[in-house]
Amino acid sequence: MAEAPPSTVSFTAFVLSLAQAAAVHFGDRPDSSTGQKTTDLDAARQMIDTLAMIDEKIRGNLIIQERQLIEQLLYELRMKYVEMTQR
Repeated sequence: MAEAPPSTVSFTAFVLSLAQAAAVHFGDRPDSSTGQKTTDLDAARQMIDTLAMIDEKIRGNLIIQERQLIEQLLYELRMKYVEMTQR
């Protein structure tokens, strides 16, 4: 029986997983454990703050594509948060 290749997590995959978690908390995607869409703006804000902290701590150590990805995600998530808190 062939062994499964070891799982690797890239920076991009990690950042995208945090953005997907924020999408779940915004109610854009169903929670994988319940299948339900719910809104939890505090949890969404925590994901945004986590991404911002990571951005701050590793600034200068990213390749251009990673830098652009995290900047774009932070912008989009922050705008979504503002939109949802003003409803």
